Amino acid sequence: MGPVRVTAIASLTPLEQLDDDPFLVDSRSQHAMCARWAAEHGYVVARQLLVRGLRPDHDALWDGVRPGHDLFVAPSRRVLESALSSVDAFSAECARRGVRVETVGQAEPSYDARMKACVHRRLSMPTAGYDGR
Repeated sequence: MGPVRVTAIASLTPLEQLDDDPFLVDSRSQHAMCARWAAEHGYVVARQLLVRGLRPDHDALWDGVRPGHDLFVAPSRRVLESALSSVDAFSAECARRGVRVETVGQAEPSYDARMKACVHRRLSMPTAGYDGR
């Protein structure tokens, strides 16, 4: 069947919420947290989803997912609550389809003004040639 493939779920949160909730806006850090978790468990991140309020049965979640072999991971339940319309319904759908869902369970990073500025710059200038560093 091949290696376990991981679908990393991050929340698509508007830049306007950066001051109130920088981690939910910083999808790159969310995906990086999922990638570290996957590597620590010997898994490969096959897909990265960036969604907000997505229905648990939406095709974007389930495209190519192999029951009993693939899994979903998100940084936290809080991220799942933003990314999906219902975490409980998604968990039930995962159980019904035989697919695991995991959360990383690590503390979210603390954002100072410099980190927020980097996130803002990266998200507000994607077409200006800025590479995100």
